[in-house]
Amino acid sequence: MRSDLSEGTLDSGGRDEPIRHDLSSAPTRVYRPRKGWVGFGLSQVLAYRELLFFFTWRNIKIRYKQTLIGAGWAVLQPFFMMIAFTLLFGRVANIPTGGIPRPIFYYAALLPWTYFTSTVSSASESLAQSQALITKVYFPRVMLPLSFALSSLMDHTIAWVMLVILMVYFGVAPTLTIALLPAFVALAVVSAMGIGLWSSALNAIYRDVRYAVPFLLQFGMFVSPVIYQSSQIPEAWRPIYFLNPMAGVIEGFRWALTGVGQPPGLHTIGSVAVAFIVFFSGLWFFRRTEGIIADLV
Repeated sequence: MRSDLSEGTLDSGGRDEPIRHDLSSAPTRVYRPRKGWVGFGLSQVLAYRELLFFFTWRNIKIRYKQTLIGAGWAVLQPFFMMIAFTLLFGRVANIPTGGIPRPIFYYAALLPWTYFTSTVSSASESLAQSQALITKVYFPRVMLPLSFALSSLMDHTIAWVMLVILMVYFGVAPTLTIALLPAFVALAVVSAMGIGLWSSALNAIYRDVRYAVPFLLQFGMFVSPVIYQSSQIPEAWRPIYFLNPMAGVIEGFRWALTGVGQPPGLHTIGSVAVAFIVFFSGLWFFRRTEGIIADLV
């Protein structure tokens, strides 16, 4: 077979002479769309973990670049929403909180909910906003929505400062149930990441998704126990209600934080099951469409 050759020039004694390079031995890697069963690709995430750290740190820097308050926005957003909910739903509508001080009741729900909405909103646009990068170089595309899920955890951590202040002010001391709080934070990450994977892949195919996501998130607040307790839902409807994974997250978050209310039961198991089903199905669908994403964004 004839080898592929390229030509160049070399100055030799004041005279240019052509030189020929044999390119047939150069390594070539070809990426094609996957067919049939596609794994979850978790090994690639580990292999590209440094790139994941870079994307996560980039998101954090861009989020607070040229801002006056900076990371303070992570506290101000749930704080002012907590004030509005306390006045409207607490003082005016007089919605019961089960003995939990109203500011803590609402702020403890807004922490996981704000993380969820921030992650889903950012992840859904992650592929479309990285068009120039996706079409030029290969890397596991799942790194983009995953990096937003991790960077939003920084906002979630910063927002804890105000929650600690509120608990000290109202004299609410944590109990032993707080040991289960990391489990509900992890469940919030799984839920947000699962829906973020679905929305990011679908947004690369159907641009209607970018208009549907904000509406669905606004609607989701009213079908999640952010401004009320799940105990106010009729018993016959609770199995269906807790198919919303954030219902189990928010109720479990409040209970683990304050020790007030009913501990997680069978309904919470339903939320956990749905969260993992959405996550793994979203990861599978994302991997199935990964090969054609560069042609669509």
